[in-house]
Amino acid sequence: MRELTPTTPEQALAELHAGNRRFVTGVPRHPNQDAGHRAAVADGQHPFAVIVGCSDSRLAAEIIFDRGLGDLFVVRTAGHTAGPEVLGSVEYAVTVLGTPLVLVLGHDSCGAVQAAREAVSTGRTPAGHLGAVVDAVLPSLRRAAAEGIEEIDGIVDIHIAQTVEALLAGSAVLAGEVAAGRCAVVGMSYQLNAGEVRTVAVVPAGAATTPPPAQVDRAEPTAVAG
Repeated sequence: MRELTPTTPEQALAELHAGNRRFVTGVPRHPNQDAGHRAAVADGQHPFAVIVGCSDSRLAAEIIFDRGLGDLFVVRTAGHTAGPEVLGSVEYAVTVLGTPLVLVLGHDSCGAVQAAREAVSTGRTPAGHLGAVVDAVLPSLRRAAAEGIEEIDGIVDIHIAQTVEALLAGSAVLAGEVAAGRCAVVGMSYQLNAGEVRTVAVVPAGAATTPPPAQVDRAEPTAVAG
């Protein structure tokens, strides 16, 4: 089944929510997964959303948003940490492929956040490159502590918002696309048991290139364009 490709931030966000509802209620359509569509996208891709997600094996974007080949440009790291390669991948999607929405996708009980909490409590940084993942999460822990948030999923929400800000602060290209009204950046938390996504941070299309800290909000946004 071939679907129309969303072309605006609002359409892209609405389609992600619609797909997630289908997944949660057990009536997925599995669009754009047939052999005909596979052939149709072989010569080019036009994804409608960039997913900067956690590498957790239970966080498969095409499944939880009920999408198919060519729909989502997925970049995954432990704890959705955003180094230069991640930023470059996002910039490629929004400038070369014209993708109108960037979504930071975290989840409850995040292992990277838990590892960072343990490192702080024990004073020991994990060996190897895992230490870099922990170091990337530490600013979120400090922000949560400053706001008096101690519960793990509250810290996860902070970390998702922090990643939204890090993408915009680290990429003048992405910030410029947002300021020009061509792209929006949204942060969501996925609930492992229920399968639902919940919006926790929004930087709408048309926002200034140096936005204030993204607000952590458990309410769904009404719009993503300015």
